[in-house]
Amino acid sequence: MRPKKISKLLIGTNNKGKLKEIKDLLPKNIKIFSTSDFNLKSPKENGKTFIENSFIKAKFFSKKSDQICISDDSGLEIKILNNQPGIYSARWGGKNNDFDLAIKKVFKKLDKRMPSWRNKKIKANFICALTIYWPSGKYKTSIGKIDGRISNIKVGTKGFGYDPIFIPQKKNLTFGEMNKIKKIKMDHRFIAFKKLKKRVKIL
Repeated sequence: MRPKKISKLLIGTNNKGKLKEIKDLLPKNIKIFSTSDFNLKSPKENGKTFIENSFIKAKFFSKKSDQICISDDSGLEIKILNNQPGIYSARWGGKNNDFDLAIKKVFKKLDKRMPSWRNKKIKANFICALTIYWPSGKYKTSIGKIDGRISNIKVGTKGFGYDPIFIPQKKNLTFGEMNKIKKIKMDHRFIAFKKLKKRVKIL
């Protein structure tokens, strides 16, 4: 017996940028819910990895809403900063998730670690972990990664988060400068979703 296709899905995030990007990746025939439809606040993310945090969110939102839920945990890793900010990427923006503040913090830490960093290619990568969780307790996970480098200035107003300072490998534009369609068809979230789609044949 073939598994039943997913007809309804909750996107488990209170981040508007992530909500929009995940929604754009999903088949158009799926009815999408957001956390605001159920008046749900985010759970405490106390995992040690991206996968653990995406699982915490997907399980929490699924149980609270009684819906199948897909949740993402993602972030920026900068090699010379020992892969910081990593799972704390959003938290570098403070209580209000202010990514202008977070980007300033990145630059400040790079200035301290290597004063001449703006003349170098500072290796970095974006990581996205996705978990899809059923109210029954069944779940599937995947992870996507894209390599690149840090721009020496903030460039572009598209995207969200650290997009204006991340230049993907073999490209000259930051994610913040890229056309939305082009960006979402190559980024870490797309890579994770592609893998998840292979594991969850009903998406």
